[in-house]
Amino acid sequence: MFELKTQMYFAAAHHLLNYDGECENQHGHNWLVEAYVKGTELDKSNILIDYKVLKRELKSVLDLLDHKDINELPCFNGISPSSEMLSKFIYGKLKEKIGILSRVSVWETPTSCASYYEE
Repeated sequence: MFELKTQMYFAAAHHLLNYDGECENQHGHNWLVEAYVKGTELDKSNILIDYKVLKRELKSVLDLLDHKDINELPCFNGISPSSEMLSKFIYGKLKEKIGILSRVSVWETPTSCASYYEE
């Protein structure tokens, strides 16, 4: 089994709904997103997927969030945009483009991240 990972950043504001604490107030992060792909079949160049393709498709998804107030986006209407929900959202959008996607991790600080994957 082969696994590849790429990383990319985006900046955005959000606030958590139904939360009792400082994070209920609007604040921003420079989010780090990691996208993982997994598979057993390599192409004729012995690569699982071209990093250029993976990065291009990840950027197209992150462009939906970059420099936005995530709470104001229609896809998060009434949904608390936690790191957990962001990882699920990014996974869903990227999986439509990259079938061998295995996991997405979203870091909101250097020590705190949430991941989403399907079994």
